[in-house]
Amino acid sequence: MFRNRHAAAERLAEALAHLKGEHPLVLAIPRGGVPMGRVIADTLQGELDVVLVRKIGAPGNPEYAIGAVSEDGSVHLEEAARGCREAWLAGEVERQRELIAERRRRYTPVRSPIDPAGRLVVVVDDGSATGATMAAALATLRQRGPARLVAALGVAPPDTVARLETLADEVVCGEVPERFGAVGQFFADFDQVGDDEVVALLGAGPAGDGSRA
Repeated sequence: MFRNRHAAAERLAEALAHLKGEHPLVLAIPRGGVPMGRVIADTLQGELDVVLVRKIGAPGNPEYAIGAVSEDGSVHLEEAARGCREAWLAGEVERQRELIAERRRRYTPVRSPIDPAGRLVVVVDDGSATGATMAAALATLRQRGPARLVAALGVAPPDTVARLETLADEVVCGEVPERFGAVGQFFADFDQVGDDEVVALLGAGPAGDGSRA
């Protein structure tokens, strides 16, 4: 179990130490991945931005991802989504697209997203049960031509890690428990990350000096 997201990020940064000096582009999945992304970007002397992907939660169980929507509008559905009503699914996809657009306006209001083309890209999240959100992020980013694509997660079950290994050039995961219920059960402190904190972290430079990285 991790003490908090910061502790999880420190472990991931240690595992990714071989990337230091390559100026990686660290793309965090909001909101929980952003505090971790800040630590990793600072440690590896990289650049921080967000990759905006929203999971589609199962009816009656919104924490369980049955798919995801990417910022480019693409939709990635899991096998579990086959039983969902088409009208409900279409409405949920549209709702997530609107939330993505709203987050981009809020998070980076004065600049465009950082282009991953030709970059060493590290995608960070605090954890994943099904891998749907991370998989959608990786698939979307792969189309944009990064030189190398790395997935870094605090915690995920073995089958999810194996799945992500088919989509990324490298996968680093802090904890890979056989028995997995929810991401939060592996953090002593798993407080919600707010939008204001995300904005502040994106605006902070190395060690939070207030400048852009």
